Formats: sequence, structure tokens, C-alpha cells
Amino acid sequence: VQLQASGGGLVQAGGSLRLSCAASERISSNTHMAWFRQAPGKERDFVAVIKWGSRSTDYADSVKGRFTISRDNAKNTVYLQMNSLKPEDTAVYFCAAGPTVIQSNRAARTAYYYWGQGTLVTVSS
Repeated sequence: VQLQASGGGLVQAGGSLRLSCAASERISSNTHMAWFRQAPGKERDFVAVIKWGSRSTDYADSVKGRFTISRDNAKNTVYLQMNSLKPEDTAVYFCAAGPTVIQSNRAARTAYYYWGQGTLVTVSS
């Protein structure tokens, strides 16, 4: 599976962006699709995840109530709607697909096999 992320850009604090991640083939119902982010000099951290079939979601505490992950089955695309953005949200955002991810490890970077190229989000203060 190839993943193509898009939608990053420069936004002022308090603004919104929507990221998209298009998959090159149909996503199976058991696959988890996730967003991670990596700020300069830091580790790649979990942001949000959705299980394709059930649409079950989970979020990092730092983005709960501000970010929403969703998917469009017809377009094989997962989205990350980001509202009330803060300067600390500045990072390269990566989408990932994990066909073998389970509930207990779905926030773990190592659980995901396929990765997109990343899209830069910059939030100015």
C-alpha cells in the first residue's frame, strides 16, 4: 500500500487545517489508519487512529477535543481535521497503515507497516 499525505501548510494559532492521506488500494476493515507527527529534534509521536471497518477512534491527550480523524471508504482516504491549532502542533505529520494493529498497540509507531511521506504543518503564534 502506498500512502500519499497532503494538506499541510502555514496557519496562525487558533486556525484550522485538514490533512488527507490517500491510499493506493482498498483498505481492509481490520486495518488501522493513524496519524503521527514529528517536531524538529523530537520523536515521532502518536496523534490519532481510526479502525477502518468500525470507525473506532483514539487520540493523544494533547489533541483531544481539537482534532478529528475520519475516513472515506469510497476514496480510500483518511482525514485529520485540526482545529484550534497551537504553535506546539507544528510538526511533520505522517499517515500510517497497520493491517495487523490491535487495540493494545494502536498508538505504537512500531505497529504500523506502511507510511506516507509526511506533510509539514506550521502554526505561527
